[in-house]
Amino acid sequence: MTGRIAVTGANGFVGRAVTRALIDAGREPLGIVRQSAGPHTVQIESLDAITPTVFEGCDAVIHLAARVHVMRDAAADPLAAFRAVNVDGALQTADAARRAGATRFVFVSSIKALAEFDHGEPLKETDERRPPDAYGVSKAEAEVRLQEFGARTGLEIVIARPPLVYGPEVRANFLALMRAIAKGMPLPIGAVTAQRSLVYVDNLASALVECATNPRAAGHIFHVTDGENPGVAELARRLGHHLKRPARLLPVPVGLLQAAGRLTGKTAQVERLTGSLRVDSAHIRDVLGWRPSYSLEAGLAATAAWFLQQRAAEGR
Repeated sequence: MTGRIAVTGANGFVGRAVTRALIDAGREPLGIVRQSAGPHTVQIESLDAITPTVFEGCDAVIHLAARVHVMRDAAADPLAAFRAVNVDGALQTADAARRAGATRFVFVSSIKALAEFDHGEPLKETDERRPPDAYGVSKAEAEVRLQEFGARTGLEIVIARPPLVYGPEVRANFLALMRAIAKGMPLPIGAVTAQRSLVYVDNLASALVECATNPRAAGHIFHVTDGENPGVAELARRLGHHLKRPARLLPVPVGLLQAAGRLTGKTAQVERLTGSLRVDSAHIRDVLGWRPSYSLEAGLAATAAWFLQQRAAEGR
């Protein structure tokens, strides 16, 4: 492959890292974005507006654009809303890429297409899909439909399933955890030993570039992680170390946390906090020879350094 590689959602958290990784690898990125089009980007109204013209001269597409999981979904029919973007939008994008001459389509899915918890064994690519919510269902359906589309048309489909992605500019729960630790807030997770797989954003970006360019990737599903599974309490302690503010962790029994979740209507949130989600990422190492460039410790250090820099700039 010698042509450009398109990145949908290129101005997002992961998209910016993928764009940097492509440039570092000597590849020309083409960002497909909805807002603020700049150099090397094409601005579109929505995935419905994508046509083959957008992908002219591109060998491959890394598809990041998606309707993402939210805690409080305001859509009248969340599953229909997720399907419209994550399934129909992905298929339309893949078809436009194929008709433009691209030979590979990398679909960035989610571990939620498979499961919410690992149920005793790290999740493997060959495990049965049991998505836990509307977002996961849409990602699982998109995987299946894209694989069928690839088999029918010859477009090479590669699927990447990351777990929680963190790094500089991270948002949502990971940012909330850093804020709580930095403020010295007591957190009732000292007794939570559940292990969680994570992936540093630059590790994910390098894996996606490999998925787009390595001939051996065609037709595979890959789980992408840092290769470590820290416990929830351990993760908070390690973050506290890098934030220069020891995490204040209260050893509240897990059973008590679960009871509190039932009483407050937050059972799902507590289950996500106390349940294990370990992901086996040996397949991408075995097939592509990919290895994460950053250890978990290095990723946490870089993320904490960004957070502290932001707080200093805001005068906190």
